[in-house]
Amino acid sequence: MREDRRLDTERFYALLDELAARLGGPRRLEDCTETDGWPRYGVEFFLEDGQVRAGEDRLRVVRVGSHALKADSKTSFWSRLAQHRGPVTGSNAGVGNHRGSIFRHHVGSALLQTGQWPTEVQTSWTQPKVSPTQRTAEAPLERAVSDHIGAMPLLWLDVPDREQRKLIRANSIALLSRCTGGTHPISPGWLGMEAANENVRRSGLWNSEHVDDPYDPTFLDAMEARVKAL
Repeated sequence: MREDRRLDTERFYALLDELAARLGGPRRLEDCTETDGWPRYGVEFFLEDGQVRAGEDRLRVVRVGSHALKADSKTSFWSRLAQHRGPVTGSNAGVGNHRGSIFRHHVGSALLQTGQWPTEVQTSWTQPKVSPTQRTAEAPLERAVSDHIGAMPLLWLDVPDREQRKLIRANSIALLSRCTGGTHPISPGWLGMEAANENVRRSGLWNSEHVDDPYDPTFLDAMEARVKAL
């Protein structure tokens, strides 16, 4: 089974390499704009500097995400990316909202452990609702989160069908997760090891769902079909 997983992981990254070639390479989120020609629906694959595949110098995937996974959702792919990134202009540039992005929430919880942040921010970060004064106090941490996520290279796959998005997202996470035997180790110094969520720390991914699930290798067929359709 472990050999099968290794081969499936190699196929997964070969598909990502093909995807990167078709897209013209990954983009750092901080350099992305709404007018960059995003698909209406897609799956996001975030890489992270310093996190490399075993025995290679190429970056490993540290987060797989998607959007509009419920029938009544109106979220577009770009609007989801913008939630992760936070605003880039205006007086509140960089001050994203981690209450609208679990990705931001995880990164912020890790940054709280690696710097000197006010006690009130450490307390309010996990609260679902806070006062305007508390939001203002959180602004420096929100900017730090935006800087960290914004620096991450991003690949994306156009997946119009909602069930296929679910399939590719869930099984990509399950395949890559260290919890169930993911083949690429966590490189030293990964910020995620400081995250409050145990699943992030255990999996080596900025994901908390599907990290303990078995994966269905047939998802790679669906992923390949979408890559070749570009």
